[in-house]
Amino acid sequence: MPGKIVINDKTIAFLEKIIELSGETITLCDQCGTCSGGCPVIHEMDITPSQMMHKVQLGQEDVLESKTMWLCASCNTCTVRCPRGLDVAKVAEALRQVKLRQSIDNVDLNSIPKEDLRELPPIAIIAANRKMIS
Repeated sequence: MPGKIVINDKTIAFLEKIIELSGETITLCDQCGTCSGGCPVIHEMDITPSQMMHKVQLGQEDVLESKTMWLCASCNTCTVRCPRGLDVAKVAEALRQVKLRQSIDNVDLNSIPKEDLRELPPIAIIAANRKMIS
């Protein structure tokens, strides 16, 4: 049944893993949406940062298929504005770590045309390697 929330050992284990990796008490998030309201790249995301946090709270591993965690700029606007003091960027980083540990590369630098590689700022290439390649 779509939309059904299931809490079981697997969903709890996923939540606990993200808490461990991020160091954030994700269950404190009360879904106020402040993180989403201040996010400078939200227009590119498929789910909002608050939706990402909610999915993690519920242990929904399908959050790993979202592009939101990859688009997080780690600008810390969400952290500064969060009334609970949560660092959403750390949660996004923890999700990226879990996804990368599945050994699935999300970008292939060899598929980028050489002309484009010459034009890209080196920091963009480094960031892509750090964030998207296992």
